[in-house]
Order: sequence, then structure tokens, then C-alpha cells
Amino acid sequence: MKILAIGAHPDDIEIFMYGLLSVCKKRGDKIGLIVATDGAAGNIKSNINLSTIRETETKKALEGLGVVNMLGLPDGKLLESQNAIQIIDNAVNFETPDLIVTHAPEDYHSDHRALSIYVQDVAGFKCPIIFADTLMGIKFFPDFYIDITNCFEAKMDAIMCHQSQGPEKFASAMKLMNRYRAAQCNAPNSNYAEAYRVNKRFPFTDIRHLLPKPPPLRPFYNDNPDAFI
Repeated sequence: MKILAIGAHPDDIEIFMYGLLSVCKKRGDKIGLIVATDGAAGNIKSNINLSTIRETETKKALEGLGVVNMLGLPDGKLLESQNAIQIIDNAVNFETPDLIVTHAPEDYHSDHRALSIYVQDVAGFKCPIIFADTLMGIKFFPDFYIDITNCFEAKMDAIMCHQSQGPEKFASAMKLMNRYRAAQCNAPNSNYAEAYRVNKRFPFTDIRHLLPKPPPLRPFYNDNPDAFI
């Protein structure tokens, strides 16, 4: 398949979608990568040449997955950006994906929410969409859990490429979050998972067969202390 990841900012694909994309690439899928905004509003230290710095960081972080298409839309103002939906539409049509993964419409950042709406409009009947987990899972109810244990360290390395953003806080949050999602599946302590929800609309209502495997379910016996997280 051709799987297209669309993130709002440089580092969003790494934080929210990297595990799924890595697993899919290893099984032979082609990966497309789109970053909607230039990330110029995201620096915690300095805004000097920030868009250039962040483009360099995300290209390095995602080089193991594919080539990133940076759309360069204004960071923090995606909803107000003229022609944003047309630019995103052109980029998606160029990729011709079989599956799109993007932000959930209830996510915390206005750019994430706006992008989610744009992508849903653009995708139409072309292909199914799955939504990535929200930051710390707030208001998000997953349909699918993807085992990312074997690529979790690579995900951490990708997040840490974004040195302009103080990435330690995001790496720590994802370690907690991805462990929590695996624990929801009663996977062993050393396992990690990402969670996703399908955008349920005709005709894409059941797409689990398109996705990688969930975390391993260990036997749950009341007399086995290790069975409890």
C-alpha cells in the first residue's frame, strides 16, 4: 500500500505517527510524508531562521521513512491560511495514497484540528483516513492499537532530532503514552503501542485488515502477579 502521513508541524509525524509508519515500511508499504506548516511559531529559544532549522530537523528525523513534502503554510494560522485546502488537496492527489493518517479533529492544537478537517474534505471517497492519538490521549477513544515495540527506540531518536524544540518533554510524554496504550492491551511491561481511530464514513467502515498487528496479549490469570500492569 501507499500510506500517507500528514502532520501539521515539523515533529508531529515523529511524535504521533512514527511507530505505525515504521512498522508499515518494514512490511513493505510505501510511505508518503507531508508537513503542512513551516513550524516558525514553535521555538522555545529563538525564532531566527526557525522555519529553515525545523525543516532540516524533520528531514533528518524522517529520512528512514521517506522524503518529506514541506507545504510551508503559516504555523499557528492554518485555519486562516488562504488556499490551504487547495495546497493540501494538490499534495494529496500527487501522492495517490491507499490510506491517510493525520491528526484527530479533537486534538489540542488549532492547527491539528484545522488540518484534520481539511484532510477529511480532500480525501473524500478516495481512501480511508485514520486519526492519530491526541496528546496524552485526552478525549481520544481508539479503535486500533499498533504494536511499535520493535521501532520504539527509533521513534525516540526521531523525536530527539528536533533540538530546537526541547524534545525531551515530548520523548518523555510519548514513552509514558505508548507504554500506557500497550498496557491497555495487557501487553508485557517492555512493550509499546500507538493508538488510532478510523474515520468512519462510507464506504470505509472496517479497515483493520489494512493495519499492522496489535500488541501481544499475555494470558491474564488471577494467580499470576505479572499479569497485572
